[in-house]
Amino acid sequence: MISVIIPVYNEEQTLATFLPSLDSLAGEHEVLFSDGGSTDGTLELLTGHRVITGAKGRAAQCNRAGAEARGDVLFFLHCDSIVPADALFHIRAAVDRGARWGCLTLRFDNTGLLYRLGGHMSNLRVRWGHIAFGDQGIFVTRALFEQVGGFPELPIMEDYEFSLGLKRMKVFPVQVKSRIITSSRRFQAGGIFRVTWSMQRLRAMYRRGVDIETISREYRDVRRGNE
Repeated sequence: MISVIIPVYNEEQTLATFLPSLDSLAGEHEVLFSDGGSTDGTLELLTGHRVITGAKGRAAQCNRAGAEARGDVLFFLHCDSIVPADALFHIRAAVDRGARWGCLTLRFDNTGLLYRLGGHMSNLRVRWGHIAFGDQGIFVTRALFEQVGGFPELPIMEDYEFSLGLKRMKVFPVQVKSRIITSSRRFQAGGIFRVTWSMQRLRAMYRRGVDIETISREYRDVRRGNE
């Protein structure tokens, strides 16, 4: 069974679109939401779903749900994405062929040329650079997830460090054909060039060993600048 895990925090605006796509998933699975203390209508919208509660923090929220999950494969989603109905079929087929972790193929919800190019570059980063981010729908076998101790509980860059750690172990991701549609809202709000440059700069700071709290503060500044 595949456990579908979604960390949430004040997501009432995105759940209306996300939940129908989740309902369309085919194949044996369970769904776990991991709430980080939402104060809007998120929990009301999740009535009838299994919800794990605890402190805010995407990595910690994912790890809490991972510990409660029953599946042999864990599939992590952002709730501003639209997940395709065939996602679990492709993930299971990849795992059966030997994949230990990977992600879906990304497309932004904005179909403009720059966004299509950005999606293409994100997909090449998985295949050539062996780096996947959370908005690409990361899946991992439970055995590997437990072996590495889950996501590193950093205030930011948890998915980046997760990928880097597996890359150092020479355990490379498999990108399946199923196409996840990811929100472009932060790029549209802040400008695609400015936001892309900011993200690249923050990752470079992380690789240079800059204090993670400093990087986190700068990331929050980028997000606020986009609001």
